[in-house]
Amino acid sequence: MISKKEIKHIAHLARLELSDTEVEKFTDQIGDILEFFKQLQEVDTDKVAETSQVTGLENVSRKDEINVFNNEDELLECSPHEIENQSIKVPKIF
Repeated sequence: MISKKEIKHIAHLARLELSDTEVEKFTDQIGDILEFFKQLQEVDTDKVAETSQVTGLENVSRKDEINVFNNEDELLECSPHEIENQSIKVPKIF
């Protein structure tokens, strides 16, 4: 079981100001959560395979491939911005 003093200490570390009613409430709630974790620790998981993902989804990404584009003028013409010295002139940010 967690004490009111420990709840106040945790609240202090989290920079939270708790009323006495809130301290009482959170003492009970966190105590219940910790009791549930005690129950979970009693479960035999020796024969359960470790997993980090259970839905079967995989990261989908395409291979990074370099494509050579031979016509620079045509590429530059695609830009809505002004072209200056074979470069696209973009608006200043700062």
